[in-house]
Formats: sequence, C-alpha cells, structure tokens
Amino acid sequence: MTNLRIGYGIDVHQLKDGLKLTIGGVSISSDFGALGHSDADVLLHAICDALLGALALRDIGFHFPDNNEHYKGIDSCILLSDVYNKIKNNNYRLVNLDSTVILEKPKLNPHIPLMQEKISQLLECETNQISIKATTHEKMDSFGEGKAIKAYCVCMLEKVLK
Repeated sequence: MTNLRIGYGIDVHQLKDGLKLTIGGVSISSDFGALGHSDADVLLHAICDALLGALALRDIGFHFPDNNEHYKGIDSCILLSDVYNKIKNNNYRLVNLDSTVILEKPKLNPHIPLMQEKISQLLECETNQISIKATTHEKMDSFGEGKAIKAYCVCMLEKVLK
C-alpha cells in the first residue's frame, strides 16, 4: 500500500426557512438552514466522506445511518472527530484538504477563518492545511435559487511511519 491516499467527498442538503445553518462547525446567521437528520453541516459531511474514502472505509451514511435515532440532530463535529479517529487508528494523518461550498447567500467569506480554525482543531492540524472556498451558482438551478447547499472536498492522507 502506498504512503499517500487521496479521498473525495460531496454532500448536498435542502435549505428550509426557520432552521439553523451550520457550516464547517460554525453557526451562520440566516433566516434558513439545512435540512437533515443530523445538524446537516454540509461541509463537515463532505470532509467526512473524503477522509473515509481515502482509506476505502465507505461513507458517512454507512458509519452514521440516518435511520439511527442516536444521530438525530447530532453535532457534525462529533461525527468528524469519530471519522478522524478511524483515520488515526489506521496510522494515517491529514496532509491537507481542499473544499468548496456552493451557497447563494449568505456570503461565507467572513466565516471561513473561523471554519478553518474549528476544522483544524478537529483534525489536529494547522489552519494552512485546511482550504475552504465559497462560490455561488449565479442564481441558476436549485443552488442558485437558494433551495439547496452543496459542498465538495478532496483530501490527502499520509501514512504515519513508525
């Protein structure tokens, strides 16, 4: 097995009025939020899938099924911590991750440094190993019309040699 592994993750959630919007472990002030079984943190879910995928450990739905009431409303930071423990138990560490969040509004750029800080704490790394970008769909399709949010993530893991 090689010492480097690449993973890719994607997550999508509907947006609904009156729900809480949490992205990258950060609460964002908004009149709407993401609908989901957990706290519906689209960025942390994409990161979880990327990390799991890098080691062929299936996906977030396999480890935290949405038909299990234990995970109803759960903070996705708990899920990401659990996933990263699986990575460490397989003797890997994060080299870096690169992610993109697609959301028409609110603007996420002011929140990105706090997201990087939160995620770097959860993944036991430096903030410069966590890239988060935000973009829109220019008012096209369900994302551009403010009906949904999407996140992509790619990560690189490195074997910890003993």
